[in-house]
Amino acid sequence: MKANIIKSVKGNAAIDGAGVHLTRVLGHGTVNEYDPILMLDSFDAADSSLYTRGFPMHPHRGIETVTYLAQGKIVHRDSLGNEGEINNGDVQWMTAGSGIMHEEMPQASDRMLGLQFWLNLPQAEKMTAPKYFDIKAKDIPVVEDQNSEIRVISGDYKGTKGAQPHHIQATFMDIRIPAGTTFTLPLVEGENAFLFTLQNGINVDGKYWDEKSALLIGEGSEIDLEATEDAHLIYVSGPKLNESIAWGGPIVMNTQEELRQASMDLRNGTFIKEEAH
Repeated sequence: MKANIIKSVKGNAAIDGAGVHLTRVLGHGTVNEYDPILMLDSFDAADSSLYTRGFPMHPHRGIETVTYLAQGKIVHRDSLGNEGEINNGDVQWMTAGSGIMHEEMPQASDRMLGLQFWLNLPQAEKMTAPKYFDIKAKDIPVVEDQNSEIRVISGDYKGTKGAQPHHIQATFMDIRIPAGTTFTLPLVEGENAFLFTLQNGINVDGKYWDEKSALLIGEGSEIDLEATEDAHLIYVSGPKLNESIAWGGPIVMNTQEELRQASMDLRNGTFIKEEAH
């Protein structure tokens, strides 16, 4: 059965961190419909003054942050003693779990293009040990199909498997469809899925959907995507959690009591549960 687009959220200009200009797409008002995705920010700038102030050390608990750079460079470090770089085509999948302090500092480059989304952790796994894994561009399988290019970051595309996440088994793919091409995307039935138009828009059922929009996909086994211009899309799919959400800044728990405890932990210095290594 063919699926179609049942909701579209177009991103708006925002400033976050120490002065990073970005496009905020998903947030507090979309958590139920886009569950298990909590937030989606997109970065797209050639002027380095718009992003190099970065995101100085800040806390997270109860979520996973997934950062993907199509172009650019981000230097990061955290309270566990990890540090490194995210470069062109790389992905960082960080599990905040019980609590982590994290810093992300974009570096000047010809263009900063990418996104970060927050993936909710199930209630039973909210306080899991923090961890993260890098997925380097060279390790991401690339499939050429229907005159298009699919980079399988996680999940499965017609038997080609990407990385396996530690918690929610979300599918995450980068799809590039040349102008004049109709691409049929197979869907994981029973999961919540959306497309993000990272560069240029896309036509579905004769309707054009703008760049920097999160397109929620309805029920079906596949969806037809028609590119009238070169389209660069991000596809994300995962099982809905259908759990209560208590969200305060960079912390997402299930109850207000848990959220208050996290704030108390920050104030009294007990937020970090895992020792640095």
